[in-house]
Amino acid sequence: QVQLVESGGGLVQAGGSLRLSCAASGRTFSTYAMGWFRQAPGKEREFVAAITRYGARIDYPDSVKGRFTISRDRDNAMNTVYLQMNSLKPEDTAVYYCAASILGYSDNAPGYKYWGQGNQVTVSS
Repeated sequence: QVQLVESGGGLVQAGGSLRLSCAASGRTFSTYAMGWFRQAPGKEREFVAAITRYGARIDYPDSVKGRFTISRDRDNAMNTVYLQMNSLKPEDTAVYYCAASILGYSDNAPGYKYWGQGNQVTVSS
């Protein structure tokens, strides 16, 4: 069992930056691939970023590539994964979720078993 607690969301102007953090409980954090997803009102949950257990593979959709960076603390010592978001746009406004996968890397929500509670990010124009 893994519990995920997110922090770092909020309100920012277009062009600004935010960093989301996701702290995981449990001693097996290093065995999970981690991902970030987002969901805007009236839209389906969307893949934002994913990172494998030790960071060997990282992927982003074109909508955030070059602006967002996913990372996990060195050697998974702090059981935390981050999402650095730069050059934010109003269309980035959504609830952001971190998720843990026991099956390895995935860019689809069904591939993740554990989810955080969600964190609102609002980008004003």
